[in-house]
Amino acid sequence: MAAPAIPKSPALDYINGDPVSMIPFLLTAALSYLLGSVPFGYLLVRVFCGQDIRQSGSGNIGATNVARSSPVLGGLTLLLDVLKGMSAVLLSRVLFPGQELLTGVAALFAVLGHIFTPWLKFRGGKGVATGLGSFLLLAPKAILLMIGVFVAVGMSFRYVSLASIIAVGLFPFAVWLLNDYKNQVQMIALMAASSLLIIIKHRGNIRRLVARTEPRFQLRRG
Repeated sequence: MAAPAIPKSPALDYINGDPVSMIPFLLTAALSYLLGSVPFGYLLVRVFCGQDIRQSGSGNIGATNVARSSPVLGGLTLLLDVLKGMSAVLLSRVLFPGQELLTGVAALFAVLGHIFTPWLKFRGGKGVATGLGSFLLLAPKAILLMIGVFVAVGMSFRYVSLASIIAVGLFPFAVWLLNDYKNQVQMIALMAASSLLIIIKHRGNIRRLVARTEPRFQLRRG
């Protein structure tokens, strides 16, 4: 009796050593990284305020720090960072329709591009907004739940970093519980890797939270 055929994993197409099969993976990773690497927060503050946001507040180029200088630019930074994450996933779907695993690759590399942007000596933001945009298309139910968690924690404690860390840390579990990818371990692993990167990027915030020296979020008036 012949042994049952083992379903071929799509991931094997990208690691089996065949240069042709590697092209979709490499192209998706490269384009997503470049999209994610655009430092919108830095550019907006430089253009409209003539300042280097890295020399202000926490020194981060993300929306939270930008909003401390300009709420309007902070909101615009948030929107643009979300959109670049969404764009990476959408582009992977357009270029390689039906290869859903590549959308997870796109999300991961968009986050990597934002965190390690080559345009600022690989010192970028923390990846929360870019991850939000990416995963909003991949796991909308889990993202909506995590937005609720973020708002609840943020309003309760007024620590954006704490709200981000908790929401990002719970995200892979929410994806699994809500059945978005319950039988697709590789997709959940890609999402978990993105979440872990974002949490590691918050290690300075974690140290300050433990030491109770983390500043609470407060918009600048005027």
